[in-house]
Amino acid sequence: MLGIVINPKSGRSTYRKQRLYLFNLLKERHQPFTYRVTQYAGHATEFGRELVENGCDELLVLGGDGTLSEVIDGVMHANITAEQRSKISFGIVPRGTGNDWGRYWGLTRNYKDALDVFLNTGKKQTLDVGCLTLYRNGEEEKHYFINSVGLGIDPEVCVRANVIKYYIGAHSINYFFGLLSAVFTHKSIPLEITTDEGLHFRDMMYTMNIGNGPYAGGGINLNPDADPSDGKFNVMFVTKPTFRQILSAIPKLFDGRLKDIDFVRNFTARQVTIGTSGHLLFEKEGILLNACGPCKLDIIPSAMQMVVPSKEKE
Repeated sequence: MLGIVINPKSGRSTYRKQRLYLFNLLKERHQPFTYRVTQYAGHATEFGRELVENGCDELLVLGGDGTLSEVIDGVMHANITAEQRSKISFGIVPRGTGNDWGRYWGLTRNYKDALDVFLNTGKKQTLDVGCLTLYRNGEEEKHYFINSVGLGIDPEVCVRANVIKYYIGAHSINYFFGLLSAVFTHKSIPLEITTDEGLHFRDMMYTMNIGNGPYAGGGINLNPDADPSDGKFNVMFVTKPTFRQILSAIPKLFDGRLKDIDFVRNFTARQVTIGTSGHLLFEKEGILLNACGPCKLDIIPSAMQMVVPSKEKE
């Protein structure tokens, strides 16, 4: 059974047309399906869990990175075995602001192409899933993600990009404008970082991105070597850059050259612990989370499958 989750607020002007096109395709194929339409933040998490617990082994998400992240979170929290979960496959028709996950796989806003991949020409690719464990009001919470988690300037950029969206609509360039408005005023905070591979350091953190995939913030290539099937995170950490260093980094945001800048620290890990007793603001694929440290991020290898373009990421 195919379960479909649709976020009508992502790319709302094309919502009706895309839904009608999809439903006609499925009826022509005599494909049984059920669908859900989100109405509020977190709704897709509820749907993801409900659909797989009710027997859906294929999921299709029409929405942005945040909608997909919620669906993945719901699947990972579902009352099913790890073996059952690993056999669940999903696809995405990118309809959001950043579409960073779709960008990695070569999936664009061309919904007809994305649906052709999912229904006809794609192949199933086993993928890792990340888990962020944090604490709020003394209670442990687990939040699952497919692409990345950001701290420091990353969530601040998301806040500003969301404001810009109300004026010019949902475009990936919103994140760049948000970055430009935040980059010179954001302040570094002290963090202690420990990994399962023996890395341990204390430093001031200007920004940090823990990536399962390489892109964040509407196409910014923060972790160009990230591979969502290799069983590890790629992490980018920037301490307290000078004004001149910030200017030198801006032209390299989108082409993968950030890792070559001397003030950018890169490492890989299967587990990352962030030690601090203070307040932290996280950005999980465009979704903002407030918590108190410490927190931990773990990779879950081969957790799910995705239908991806057959000629991409061989």
